[in-house]
Amino acid sequence: MLDSMNLITLALTPPLIAPFFIYLFRNNENLRDAVGVIGAFISFYATINITSGILNGTEYNLILLNIFNDLSLSFRVTPLGAVFGLLCSGLWILAAIYSIGYMRGNNEKKQTRFYVFYSLSIFGALCVAWSSNLLVLFIFYEFLTFATYPLVAHKETDESIKASRLYLGILVGSSLMLFLPAIIWVWYSVGTLNFTDGGILQNNFNPNHASVLLFLFVFGIGKAALMPLHWWLPAAMVAPTPVSALLHAVAVVKAGVFSILMIICYIFGTEFINSSGSGIFLIWASTITLFLSSIIAIRQDNLKARLAYSTVSQLSYIILGGAIATNYSVIASVSNIMMHGVGKITLFFCAGAIYVSAKITKISDLNGIGYKMPLTFIAFSFGALSIIGIPPFGGSWSKFYLLLGAAQLELTIIILILAISTLLNTYYLLDPVFRAFFMERSNDIKISHHPLTVMPAVCSALLVILLFFCVEPLLNLIYLIVGKI
Repeated sequence: MLDSMNLITLALTPPLIAPFFIYLFRNNENLRDAVGVIGAFISFYATINITSGILNGTEYNLILLNIFNDLSLSFRVTPLGAVFGLLCSGLWILAAIYSIGYMRGNNEKKQTRFYVFYSLSIFGALCVAWSSNLLVLFIFYEFLTFATYPLVAHKETDESIKASRLYLGILVGSSLMLFLPAIIWVWYSVGTLNFTDGGILQNNFNPNHASVLLFLFVFGIGKAALMPLHWWLPAAMVAPTPVSALLHAVAVVKAGVFSILMIICYIFGTEFINSSGSGIFLIWASTITLFLSSIIAIRQDNLKARLAYSTVSQLSYIILGGAIATNYSVIASVSNIMMHGVGKITLFFCAGAIYVSAKITKISDLNGIGYKMPLTFIAFSFGALSIIGIPPFGGSWSKFYLLLGAAQLELTIIILILAISTLLNTYYLLDPVFRAFFMERSNDIKISHHPLTVMPAVCSALLVILLFFCVEPLLNLIYLIVGKI
């Protein structure tokens, strides 16, 4: 049986070395494209074993380099990191298969470069998931930014180059100006950067300054897309749809909200968040973001743009749960990392399948094509219903626990805003399905089906139902977090 160090190594090695083999097989597209799929299965196998071990009380650590007494370049799998790692490696399998269908079906250029950086992005996300301290988290947070930059700029049009520069400017600028100073402040004040159960700031940091420190962290982590640092996300939709799926469901934005939750749970600690009152501004910042972005989403006719603003809104649900900082709200936030990831990748898979098959990007052009692409639009409806929070789809669990968390603190106005936002979500996410199945088309359209873009969408759509009925292992993992914060 593989030990702790070997399992972490086994999980991290495939996405790290896959680019070498992808480039090696660049003249044989079947071998080249198979590398990512094989690597994804290996990584997922190791991650499943790590997660199982975490549930059984096993600790997983890998030290690469000791810098000081209490600071090292190392990995430590927390229960929260296990959830994110499971999401990254699991969805990599579907994303790798989907990318083959999309890139070939759309005749995209420079596919070898695309797969190289796609794999490196998964590596960066897994390293973020299993970081043992703030320094390692920061290093791989930055690595992930630079690994995904070529993906955003992939088409090399003026629009994509402009979007990629905005992407790089906001994410690197915010992290260097806010995130890094916050890390230095913690090191200077506490003397350690290690993620610790219950946090490290209680009795070691002035509560009067806690709100400022949390502000630096939250807005320094631009990948979380809180307003007004959200502009990069809709702009990045010029990238190929597999990149959009990577940005929204698997790696980038999830790395952002995950990092914030790690800081809340393992640096601040929920007790310190509540006693210092530092979470109050974050409650309102996330609430305003989720409400305004829902309103903006309704006005978007481009399908990917609407899904982008939907992501901005749904990320704020995750941040809101962490800011409320009760047991129920933390359960909501952590579970929503998984639930939103699976639901949103389903929606982007479907959006890409629609584009490859019918060359349609606008919602207003979807009228009447549902019966020509029934599997795609049924899968879309499943993903949408999960994100809205309707049983029996997985996302209903996280919405339920978030409402319980808000009720614990008697945040009536927050509950009301969540209810209104849910109604808005229902409108803008089910509108494409309604148009596709219940509105007549004025002209005929030729559909060219590509199975490798449809099959992953169907699989992830079925997964959102499975997550509703088989949520217990995920909740058991999350209980390990709640019991220690």
